[in-house]
Amino acid sequence: MKIENMEQYRGVYALLLTAFKEDKSVDYDGYAAYVEWQASNRPHYLFPVCGSSEMMDLTLSERLKIAETAAKHSGDVPCFATANLEPSWKAQVEEVKKMEQTGVHGLVFVTKGYANDDDRLVTYLCELAENTTLPILLYEFPGLQPHLMSGKAYGELAKTGRFVGIKDTTCTMPRIKEKIAVQGDTAVMQANIPYLLEAYEAGARGVVATPTSCGAALFRKMYDEFFVAKDHEAAKRTFENIILLDNAIDSGFCASAKYLCSLQGVPIGWTTRGNHNLSPARLKSIRVFYEYAKANGILK
Repeated sequence: MKIENMEQYRGVYALLLTAFKEDKSVDYDGYAAYVEWQASNRPHYLFPVCGSSEMMDLTLSERLKIAETAAKHSGDVPCFATANLEPSWKAQVEEVKKMEQTGVHGLVFVTKGYANDDDRLVTYLCELAENTTLPILLYEFPGLQPHLMSGKAYGELAKTGRFVGIKDTTCTMPRIKEKIAVQGDTAVMQANIPYLLEAYEAGARGVVATPTSCGAALFRKMYDEFFVAKDHEAAKRTFENIILLDNAIDSGFCASAKYLCSLQGVPIGWTTRGNHNLSPARLKSIRVFYEYAKANGILK
């Protein structure tokens, strides 16, 4: 079944961090409050169960509950969630069906380490897509390598009408341009902040990047300036502030992003399931950035 009105899937996809208690169990109450805050920043979509969610460190049941919680608390902001992380084909088919039942509006398929074989990758993704009627966003997830899809493979997938776009993580303009050239009605999304403005200028139609987890309103502002108001100078100024945000959270992500969210009034701790320890100096650096950003209207 082809997806209609592909244009609606362009825009800002705000990544969702996972809230953990100090014992590293999921803090679903804190997570629900965070989702509501993210939705209030008015991204076009929310993305629970992603790399920034530490999805590889979550069980299937946790991923499903996180997706369900996000869909329940996101208001009128639709959610997309990754649905093919289980190891076997049979388990992935079941995961797709279970994720579809959580109430999310779309699914995300990672390239699953097949990206070095165009035919295998295209066949795998198309066959998996037969198990859902929801729109599907593709994701070059670095946690399962090789992960970078060729422009040729993306062009074939775009023509099927089943996939609404891709989160491109090549981090180079030549590689993302290969996909933009064959995107058709789909949306190639930039994940690399330094090239975000350049990617928009080249024809990318959205963004799915780590700083959206703690500064989504800034990304929506830039998107509207560039695509709606067509005010390139305003978009460039906002982009420069996004660069500052990106640099502020780069070291120690995703604990750094959680801490920045907490400074903005979100009841979320910066505990992670990985080894993301923030030194006193790192915490100080993030606080100094936040105070500057708040004083200059960059963040609330």
